[in-house]
Amino acid sequence: MVIPAGIFQMGDIHGIGAYDEKPVHTVHIRKPFALGHYQVTFDEYDRYAMHTRRELPDDEGWGRGRRPVINVSWDEAVECTKWLSAQTGERYRLPTEAEWEYAARSGGNDEIWAGTSDEKRIADYVVTDASRTALVGNKKPNGLGLYDTSGNVWEWIEDRWHENYDGAPKDGSAWLEAGGDKWGRRVLRGGSWSDTAVYSRSSVRVRGSADFCNINIGFRLAQDIP
Repeated sequence: MVIPAGIFQMGDIHGIGAYDEKPVHTVHIRKPFALGHYQVTFDEYDRYAMHTRRELPDDEGWGRGRRPVINVSWDEAVECTKWLSAQTGERYRLPTEAEWEYAARSGGNDEIWAGTSDEKRIADYVVTDASRTALVGNKKPNGLGLYDTSGNVWEWIEDRWHENYDGAPKDGSAWLEAGGDKWGRRVLRGGSWSDTAVYSRSSVRVRGSADFCNINIGFRLAQDIP
């Protein structure tokens, strides 16, 4: 899905978030980019893993197919994007944190969750408080046609973890080394099936080691547009 350029307010715009979601700051996404309609599925990741003779990630007995891939680390997700780029000649990557939030909020709207700010409608858009992952696209998309940007699985982001937004880039680029987490941890966004809805807010951010895998973590592909 092509995400248009635009300007938005990033962070805890509703005043209900944590310290790491502040300060709210203006970000200018200067160039359009693309994001996958869905989180990367087992079907897709398994093709890559088999082609490169990598171990298939565990599906916990829930099934593979159109469920979002889980038990994949940041390192593994990045290697997948590099392989796909080499195979296609296109530049695939993980989204930056600013790109992800801008897209999740339907192009920088004031949505608390991806697709809605109405707490009574969360179940229409978000896979949360569940016993396992759901098939991708099982809920309604947000205003840009993206599914599961809130809920289902946490999504790895390109950026290195920072404790707050002091000094964050204002052009939508990835925030990497400068002032970053000394352990090299990476950002995760979107919440998951195993969390309550509060963790699926569009501005919520958490961190994980680059080699960390879990049953509620996957990723979504971004692509540069020439």
